[in-house]
Amino acid sequence: MLQSIENLHDVAEFTRSVVRNGVNLHPDDNFLNYINLKTEKPTYSKEEAEVLNQLMTNAFGICEKYGVDIYAFMGEIFLRETGLEKIIPLPSEEI
Repeated sequence: MLQSIENLHDVAEFTRSVVRNGVNLHPDDNFLNYINLKTEKPTYSKEEAEVLNQLMTNAFGICEKYGVDIYAFMGEIFLRETGLEKIIPLPSEEI
């Protein structure tokens, strides 16, 4: 897991790593609220969630610094990582 987010590449890698953990990632969600549907237990421990929440805060700051819409940026990565771009238009392709 990334230890810090310093640029847009880090934001992208952070997004990919969370999605690869099977999380239906949304930038506004607290990582404490993610539940594993099979086990019905929290996906992340309190400590992990605190780190991930801080990384998300940093991701917001980086996206703002570079004028990037975090929702579209992370959304496109989510769609590509999950294969959903085959049925849902990517934000970059919307008119």
